[in-house]
Amino acid sequence: MSPLKILVLQGGDSSEREVSLSSGRRVSAALVARGHFVTEADPAGDPLAILPAAKAADVVWMALHGGTGEDGTMQAMFDLTGVRYTGSGHLASAIAMDKDLSKHLFRAAKVPTADWWMARTDQGPDWRTPEYASRAVHALGLPIVVKPSKQGSTVGLSIVKETAFLGVAVREAFRHDDEVMLEAFVPGRELTVGVLGDWMMPVGEIIPTREIYDYECKYTPGMAEELFPAPIDPAVREEAQRLTRLAYDALKLRGCARIDFRLHPNGGLFCLEANTLPGMTGTSLVPQAAQADGVSFPELCERIALDALKSTGEHG
Repeated sequence: MSPLKILVLQGGDSSEREVSLSSGRRVSAALVARGHFVTEADPAGDPLAILPAAKAADVVWMALHGGTGEDGTMQAMFDLTGVRYTGSGHLASAIAMDKDLSKHLFRAAKVPTADWWMARTDQGPDWRTPEYASRAVHALGLPIVVKPSKQGSTVGLSIVKETAFLGVAVREAFRHDDEVMLEAFVPGRELTVGVLGDWMMPVGEIIPTREIYDYECKYTPGMAEELFPAPIDPAVREEAQRLTRLAYDALKLRGCARIDFRLHPNGGLFCLEANTLPGMTGTSLVPQAAQADGVSFPELCERIALDALKSTGEHG
């Protein structure tokens, strides 16, 4: 195979900028190790400025996380200008970033997901009132997971165990988004499944040192134990992979993605969310899943680039 000209996009303006830079540096080094010609660009400030470099590349490797790098904005720009890129298209990226829309599509595709309410700044009942908190707790029970609807990496996420603290948690989440999700907490084990096109990676289990796999646990070595493959019953593994494919197809994802689940103590699986641009840092989950399948990190990065080249440029 001839070497490819690959532009690795990293950084950006989102709250996950530092994670993106870490992912991008690892990806660039891995692709160079595979013999490709790699350049790097940071779209922070002026995304249009990277277009000439993007057009000159065979493919753009998207190492951006959150914000306009993952919500479909950059993808739409590339679609309009004929640039090939890794990951999902603009529509799928936008839908996956919106947790409310994603959960509606999961339900339609028969993928179990926890019950939820939405709080908005411009409509609906006033979330600041004690009545709203009481109704939410009556509907969803306690604990309640409160999180921005269109952010990644658990930014702004809280677990509320007492009704009195619900308003504070919602207010904190509103610092990061104009819509906030209140979701019934699902107890149990945290599972994750990576996908690259037709390749279903081994199911993994995350055991955080805290109650939930939050931002610090994700990106701080030693804050979580990741097991690949997960020590679960084969029937659970098969069901997790089956639901992953359903979720992947329901959101019209493409390329590399990661679907996260909670395994309830009674054995039921509940889909949490889909990640269209999974992290590629030293603690990230998809590289660990690939390694468990015998695929090294450089080979994984190359496979992701080649998968993007297989497309006709019609990113949906």
